[in-house]
Amino acid sequence: MHGFRHLLARLCRAIGIGRALPFRMGTLNDQGLPPTYPFKPELEMTPRSAMVHLEGGGLLIDCRTEKEWQTAHIEGAVLVPLNELESRLEELEEHRDQTIAIMCHMGGRSMRATLLLRSLGFTQAMSVAGGIDLWAIDIDPKIPRY
Repeated sequence: MHGFRHLLARLCRAIGIGRALPFRMGTLNDQGLPPTYPFKPELEMTPRSAMVHLEGGGLLIDCRTEKEWQTAHIEGAVLVPLNELESRLEELEEHRDQTIAIMCHMGGRSMRATLLLRSLGFTQAMSVAGGIDLWAIDIDPKIPRY
């Protein structure tokens, strides 16, 4: 599976999602995104949409590390670090045909997790655009930014 991960990382970089840039405080558009954010609606949801999803009982996976989770996390999210995702698929099986929101720090790892889950049949997996960093800017400024 190592070869698949390498191929997935190359694909992410090729379509411009290999590494997210930090967001600065400032004007957000009507969706709550920085004006220059390269939003991919077929693969991403905004933090605002993710909040509605979570409040409605939907699954929000945080694919960051345990250390990052301890620094800041969203109440109600489930920690499944990216490097554990494949080994924990059984935990997600009941959500296979539902929207699964996936969040990381700024959007790069969650996009990789989204593409991985979609390749494994979780066709409604969606990356949260801008990650917890944009969530802290647009939704909850009490969440520490790092």
